[in-house]
Amino acid sequence: MSASDTSAHRTAMRRQADACDRLGSPFTARLLRLAAERLDTDTAPGARVLGWPGDPLTGGDAVALRLAGGLHALVLSGADAALARAYAGHTTLSDGSLWQAIRDALTAHTDHLLHWLDSPPQTNEPARSAVLIAAGHWLAARFGRPLVLSELGASAGLNLRWDAYALQLQGARFGPADAPVTLRPDWTGPLPPATAPRVIDRAGVDLNPLDPQRDRLRILSYVWADQSARLARMRAALDLAAAMPTERARGDAAAWLETRLRTPPPGALHLVFHTVAWQYFPPETDRRARSALDRAGTGADARAPLARLGMEQDNSGAPGAAIWLDLWPGGRVDLGRADFHGRWVAWRAPPPDAALPEAAPHA
Repeated sequence: MSASDTSAHRTAMRRQADACDRLGSPFTARLLRLAAERLDTDTAPGARVLGWPGDPLTGGDAVALRLAGGLHALVLSGADAALARAYAGHTTLSDGSLWQAIRDALTAHTDHLLHWLDSPPQTNEPARSAVLIAAGHWLAARFGRPLVLSELGASAGLNLRWDAYALQLQGARFGPADAPVTLRPDWTGPLPPATAPRVIDRAGVDLNPLDPQRDRLRILSYVWADQSARLARMRAALDLAAAMPTERARGDAAAWLETRLRTPPPGALHLVFHTVAWQYFPPETDRRARSALDRAGTGADARAPLARLGMEQDNSGAPGAAIWLDLWPGGRVDLGRADFHGRWVAWRAPPPDAALPEAAPHA
């Protein structure tokens, strides 16, 4: 395979490296730039990456993140001591020494790395729950109803337990005093209302739901190796998810949602939410899920309202992800924007009792 044949794949790795820089992982950015420059087809994992038949980019198959995750798993599991030493001392290693450790791992752990390349990354970042906690307080203040949760793209279910986490903002705490995970994003804008939400039922769906115990190494591997605070938070969230399992179905999000919305929960607000998941839905899933929400929304009222909360990439060019609520009855609520890994939130929610415009499909 010639260099020109692999140019798209090398470009994909460089673009992912740029994203890692923006999201606070200079080490992963360096690793992927080295891979873009030096990876070849002499090893089976290298040949698989450079010959990838689908879309290698971040928004497609995210092949660079699959490779980075597979290497990180070798470090986390203790399977490659030399690679672990290189990761631990990366700040003083030359590019040549770091790449040699990676190259040796590509040769020595072929089966492991090919297995890791088989599946797309599922980060299931629990810091995104900062947005869910704030929105839960806003909804509790506006409607005064208990919540039923339905998560689309739930993965290991870490964000289905957002009400067990705490959000610490400017001297105010939202959530349990003894929460195993406390989120402290850089926050701008008004604080959420003090009204605490009460969740009475929760369930989720994913094409490939992960188990917080069985798939622990896989989930941890997708946290970037130089982000120790994220790793510690992920371990705490996985411990909680293992101790308090949630119902997560395997299947298409739209088909599951159609069934889930068929019977409105009496006296409760049904909150359907998704964080960096909807943007990956196929067009038919997108269409069916929107139609299911619109149909259910026509029958919603103040006694059993319906809400859709989204945190997704948009085409605005603004940093981070857009956050919004669609309410039935009610309308569209612009909640602001948030970092994809929850490092910051720019909150723009209106007061819970504000009049709202009519809802419209989210672009």
